[in-house]
Amino acid sequence: MKEHKRLWLKLDNAAKLYPAVRTKNWSNIFRLSVTLNEKIDPVILQSALNITIKRFPSIAMRLCKGFFWYYLEEVTEVPQVIPERPYPCSKMTSADMKKCAFRVLYYENRIATEFFHSLTDGNGGLIFIKTLAAEYISQKHNVKIKSGYGVFSRNEMPDSKEFEDSFLKYDGHISASRREATAYKVCGTKEKSDFHHIITGIVSLKDALSVSKKYGVSLTTFLVSVMIFSIMQIQDREVPDKKKQKPVKVLVPVNLRNYFESTSMRNFVLYITPGIDANMGNFTFEEIVHIIHHQMKLQLTEKQMRARITANVKAEKNKFLKVMPLILKNIGMKAVFSMVGEKKSCITMSNLGAVKVPEQMNEFTERFDFSLGVQATGSNNCGILSYQDKLYINMIRNIRESELERLFFTNLVGHGIAVTVESNQKGAVL
Repeated sequence: MKEHKRLWLKLDNAAKLYPAVRTKNWSNIFRLSVTLNEKIDPVILQSALNITIKRFPSIAMRLCKGFFWYYLEEVTEVPQVIPERPYPCSKMTSADMKKCAFRVLYYENRIATEFFHSLTDGNGGLIFIKTLAAEYISQKHNVKIKSGYGVFSRNEMPDSKEFEDSFLKYDGHISASRREATAYKVCGTKEKSDFHHIITGIVSLKDALSVSKKYGVSLTTFLVSVMIFSIMQIQDREVPDKKKQKPVKVLVPVNLRNYFESTSMRNFVLYITPGIDANMGNFTFEEIVHIIHHQMKLQLTEKQMRARITANVKAEKNKFLKVMPLILKNIGMKAVFSMVGEKKSCITMSNLGAVKVPEQMNEFTERFDFSLGVQATGSNNCGILSYQDKLYINMIRNIRESELERLFFTNLVGHGIAVTVESNQKGAVL
């Protein structure tokens, strides 16, 4: 990397929270991977990364600590690709992030990228790994892969708009309330050494869309409803008294690029938390899917999203907060995160949608996968995407019990959707 004129960036509005709420054993990491139809050559992968990283200076960053805020600075050297670790989304230490806040891994036929969330969101991460895979295939097989479908040309210079903090651009006048009820949490026996289980359910995209259509809802709404139904089954067993039950809510990331014009490669995502107030009584699946459908329709509008953006930006613009030293900011943000962060949902379900690549890549590519790290205060998370005719549902957990995965995939089967299950642990039983 060039030593002179290194790029540095303020953290975007969403990214400011992540360094502040890190703990010794938790950092907000997400992972995207691509599986090819042949074994990965690490020498060629390193060469491909050396080229690709020049196109993404806003991702080739290390996390730095200032007096008032954290900031990002372009790395001085291209990070080395490394063999896969014992489990995905392993913690990224402060020392790691001071060197580089993302990593590229390989195992057998798979290339994986893991990002500290302050760098980018799932959309930016997906563009990066697709472009990296395109460069790898180009070098390995001496083929020319055209840009398009989120694969960037490695020869072009990045547009300055890719470094934009789009939250500040779409700040409005009315801010939304952040007040929400605390949600139920699935609990279990914590794994030793923070081991993370990954259970992947692979289903026919056509079948999943067909069942969603039968209920008159989107695929995401259907899957969120199945998850809520599954968690309610666990709470009914653990807390039989309905009066003592807590709401069952799912945190759903929303790609704001679908509502506001933006080509930013940085974070531009907000969240909604559709759910059911479980102590109202028993709910059929039909009732749940109907309620979640209308909740999401009400929340997923340009005006509602702008009000949520405004609430976040308003806090950043606070004059008192601006001059507060970072050490005090961190204390305040940790307290806010504790009160209004993950406690307001049971689990995150992030659906990146249909992954498409230039036609030349398809013959070399078997699948893509998306995984979230576990929550700071929770035990489970779920990342979803589809590629060609398959839907990949990656559920991660740091507890021994696999009850949530078992119920979720069993309930999918109950809707007539066949599920093939994979695990990162030999002999795993659902």
